[in-house]
Amino acid sequence: MARKTHRAGAPAAPFADDVGPFAATGRSRTEIVFDDEALLGTLFGQFDANLVQMENRLGVFIAARGNRVMIEGLPDEVARARDVLVKMHEKLLTGEELDAGAIDALINMSDEPHLDGIITGDAKLPPIMIRTRKKTISPRSVMQGEYMRLLAKEDVIFALGPAGTGKTYLAVAQAVSQLITGSVQRLILSRPAVEAGEKLGFLPGDMKDKVDPYLRPLYDALYDTMPPEQVERRLASGEIEIAPIAFMRGRTLADAFVILDEAQNTTREQMKMFLTRFGQNSRMVVCGDPRQVDIPGGDRMSGLADAVDRLEGVDGIGVTRFTVADVVRHPIVGRIVEAYEGEDAKP
Repeated sequence: MARKTHRAGAPAAPFADDVGPFAATGRSRTEIVFDDEALLGTLFGQFDANLVQMENRLGVFIAARGNRVMIEGLPDEVARARDVLVKMHEKLLTGEELDAGAIDALINMSDEPHLDGIITGDAKLPPIMIRTRKKTISPRSVMQGEYMRLLAKEDVIFALGPAGTGKTYLAVAQAVSQLITGSVQRLILSRPAVEAGEKLGFLPGDMKDKVDPYLRPLYDALYDTMPPEQVERRLASGEIEIAPIAFMRGRTLADAFVILDEAQNTTREQMKMFLTRFGQNSRMVVCGDPRQVDIPGGDRMSGLADAVDRLEGVDGIGVTRFTVADVVRHPIVGRIVEAYEGEDAKP
């Protein structure tokens, strides 16, 4: 994508050293100087695509010359653009990936009072992130930051909200991180084998072949956070187990990180059975969207909302509620969810 030379209503100002408000127009200009020039190509993007993305989202004009970047526009938007650009550079310095989604997330979070507070939670504490073999994951929304804090602290976490908010992905990433560091010995991923509004009929093969189609999203998250050969080796050894919820009955899951996905499709009896599998030195995450119940009887038969009503506020249990504003997939996913559920929909 070729970069625009200027935008409507924001003519390209000459590159200059002066900073501060323009008295006649109410516009502001600021300049950033980056010491590490080696990263500037990645920071700006191919054909300055990253700068164009920021211009389009924030309504500013950005001009780069060497290691100096000038930002011009309305004062609040200039300040946001500067914060985002600095955070982008910091991500690259720490070896994190910088893609369109990561930039969009930083822009979204820059609207909060303190971007640093969202990323770190406290200036004296290290950044909120999850490190896995393949990538380092930072929060892409304010609520993701809160969720990641709970994942590192609470024994049982309920994550509620629409598709695309990172509920399951972040839980799997945290589980992989803890498995790698040895703080848990096993990773157990489960979900109810419920068809989403369609009948698949008889599935050929052994038990693994029959249940794998229902568990595919969990495999996808695993392969995105761990090299394929390690996934296969740990699956073969039993360190990683992926199974439908029916296989959990009668077990005690000790020294394990246990994740239940699509929990809205459990019955109350199944949810009670699953939660009481909790063992010593374990952590459990229950993910689901209360608005997408596929079991017979609908919402009134779902065990997810019932469990949250009973357990929210109990010591050691955390609850995160995502909304449409927290969707971090392609922006159109958020618009689709909003169109179906309404702008103010909450789980």
